[in-house]
Amino acid sequence: MSNIIKFIFIVLCAFQLGSTRKQEKQPNIILILADDGGYNDFECYGGSQIPTPNINSLAREGVKFTNGYVTASVCAPSRAGLLTGRYQQRFGFEHNTSKKTAPGYTIADVGLNRNEKTIADYLKKAGYATIAIGKWHLGADEQYFPLKRGFDEFYGFKEGHRNYFPYTAGRSDEYALYNNHTIVPEQEITYLTDMFTDKAVEFINHNKSNPFFIYMSYNAIHTPLQAKQKDLDKFKFIKDDDRRLYAAMMTSMDEGIGRILQSLEKNGLEKNTLIYFLNDNGGATNNASDNGALRGMKGSKWEGGIRVAYIMKWPGIIKKNTVYNNAVTSLDVVPTSLAAAGINYKDKKLDGVNLIPFLDKPPLIKPHQNLFWRRGVAAAVRSGDWKLIRVGANPVLLFDLKKDVSETTNVAHSHPRVVKKMLKQLNEWEKGLSKPHWYSSYGDENQIKKHRMEVVGRDMERQYP
Repeated sequence: MSNIIKFIFIVLCAFQLGSTRKQEKQPNIILILADDGGYNDFECYGGSQIPTPNINSLAREGVKFTNGYVTASVCAPSRAGLLTGRYQQRFGFEHNTSKKTAPGYTIADVGLNRNEKTIADYLKKAGYATIAIGKWHLGADEQYFPLKRGFDEFYGFKEGHRNYFPYTAGRSDEYALYNNHTIVPEQEITYLTDMFTDKAVEFINHNKSNPFFIYMSYNAIHTPLQAKQKDLDKFKFIKDDDRRLYAAMMTSMDEGIGRILQSLEKNGLEKNTLIYFLNDNGGATNNASDNGALRGMKGSKWEGGIRVAYIMKWPGIIKKNTVYNNAVTSLDVVPTSLAAAGINYKDKKLDGVNLIPFLDKPPLIKPHQNLFWRRGVAAAVRSGDWKLIRVGANPVLLFDLKKDVSETTNVAHSHPRVVKKMLKQLNEWEKGLSKPHWYSSYGDENQIKKHRMEVVGRDMERQYP
């Protein structure tokens, strides 16, 4: 393709990105987030052991991204990037929430910076009914509560995990289940995945006459590994106890997604609803998940930590059975949604882009030239098919993902110019970041150890959470 033709494509693409889709009615928007799922555990991404028919249907009726990324390989910062459309390091949310505050900050500063707008802030202002359901993990202090971050309703818990079944021997306040500001008594809790789905269906039924936004943040398949017996009975052939529990939990979540889809169809809303399905990071070291060919797990800059299942469905706008291979990021959810809703945003520079115009473009027209990651001492950049990982004093790692998706061969020594260029790109990106407002409770030691080439195989990877 000549440079002139490339230029024309880029100009046309930029024009489309700057415009919003005008339509008679704003689409409903549902953002479904799974927690700690393994890349290879979703059937449409290669899994064969755990049926996920409803997630499969989203991919079949929309677009499946094969190079979909999140902005962090752990839960809280990944969510901060997802809901703001901005690299979370720009506002100091670099680590999972902890009590290890940085100099100049206090425990009250541990949460999603109040100066940052969420997708719910934008949509609520545009007339959307908004609800956050499930896991929050963006700050426990009252100022970070979902009802103060653009959501009309909240049904979930504030921390990073809690039991799926009711606590029977007492429960600390941090693990309470909230219905807005009211704490749900433990004796009323059945199984969280089902309860979260029930709430989503109820919200759809109550808001079918006006546009709505649902942030459906399932805590499945995060630990603790707890499942209903009827789901466990489906996987008697799995001998490993943890793996059987994990499979049962994923089945429950998939069935919940199916019920949400049925509710949309029943209310005549399916054609006017934009749905996202993502996983918040790679499979965890402690939940029996499977990342398949991807090296590494949750917590790492290896592909197994940051590349995730990522699907979009919007009937009439996104062609069915689309497979998109260019790199995309969770940062794209906010600008794509705002463009779909016809919302102009100029008060904040978003790091994501509206993905819709790219889906019909030639492969050379890419949403992103570079994607970046950093959490403490570990950082990474992807540029085209090249991926560089920089971790403290460890040797710099460079991989050609087109040839080596499993990141088995470090080619940094044979491509010094690529290394130099990508290190410069990473350094330039870091100039626009804030210093972390708090630090990881794990420190940097595990980051350094897990990014060494000699750490090979799941057994070794699981040693460094």
